[in-house]
Amino acid sequence: MVRVIKVKRLFLFLALPCVLAVAALWYVVDYIEASVATPIPLAAAQLIQLEKGSSAQTLISTLKRQQIIEHPLWVKVWLKLHPELSRVKAGVYEIAPGMSLQAFWQKVVEGQEKQFSVSLIEGHTWQMWLAHLRQQPQLSNVDASESEILNGIPDYNCKPLEGQLLPDTYHFVAGTPLSQVVARAYKHLWDFMQDAWLQRDANLPYSTPYEALIMASIIEKETGQADERGMIAGVFVNRLEKRMRLQTDPTVIYGLGPNFNGNLTKADLRRLTPYNTYRINGLPPGPIAMPGKAAILAALHPTTTAALYFVARGDGSHVFSDTLAEHNAAVRKYQLKK
Repeated sequence: MVRVIKVKRLFLFLALPCVLAVAALWYVVDYIEASVATPIPLAAAQLIQLEKGSSAQTLISTLKRQQIIEHPLWVKVWLKLHPELSRVKAGVYEIAPGMSLQAFWQKVVEGQEKQFSVSLIEGHTWQMWLAHLRQQPQLSNVDASESEILNGIPDYNCKPLEGQLLPDTYHFVAGTPLSQVVARAYKHLWDFMQDAWLQRDANLPYSTPYEALIMASIIEKETGQADERGMIAGVFVNRLEKRMRLQTDPTVIYGLGPNFNGNLTKADLRRLTPYNTYRINGLPPGPIAMPGKAAILAALHPTTTAALYFVARGDGSHVFSDTLAEHNAAVRKYQLKK
């Protein structure tokens, strides 16, 4: 009996350290799991960049270097517990305040890269857009030539890009080529234009969608007021149908190009360029800016009006007139201040 008691005591003596070790191990595991699930105390969002060929160890070192984690060893142990999380994907990722390491790491494993954006504005020209795109630090190949950009557009119609890119906000991941954003804007424009053209009003004085884009670009430059676009379109349609010249200043300015100094003179109005609608009949040969959807729809659905003229009031709005006498009176009132 004494021998049995001694054996039991020996068993307990030997088993107790094992039990304590297991308990300690479970405590450490629970602690690590809780730690990676706890929001990281960041003052502001940070970007983490992983180059191609980077490993989980690379990511751990980067997080330590940027002072996002304090104990790399715990992260290594956590990855031993979850080997499926060891395969990280290259890219630029954002870790935001309130995000846990576990949530961030899952984004990296799934390749949920940070989405950057660039907004392309209605009424700007292609050259203005190109300059803006080239200033985006997260785009690649920003020094590509215009011919290289055009070569990157599927099914490109070989017309100048002016007017053929849809103003919008475009999202992309770091390293996206500039030409890819341009190709998306081109596709979005023609996807929209294809449907809009099929639903256009009857008997419009343009025979192709491209001619409608030319008109839309002029409307875009003539007014920024939504409630006036239809009327502007109606005036221009009336003038085209009566074989009157459009006589719109923005086309003259576009035709002058870099020679325009900001002051449109009578000499400028007399200067013959392919875009000077004071000197040429009908539409100019191409768009003069990037029209937005609203301007395109106005060109395809002009307001029915008898007006043939309009003049700016000076506050962004216009006065519309049916006759030249009414128009001259409006010019004297709002332009000559008489």
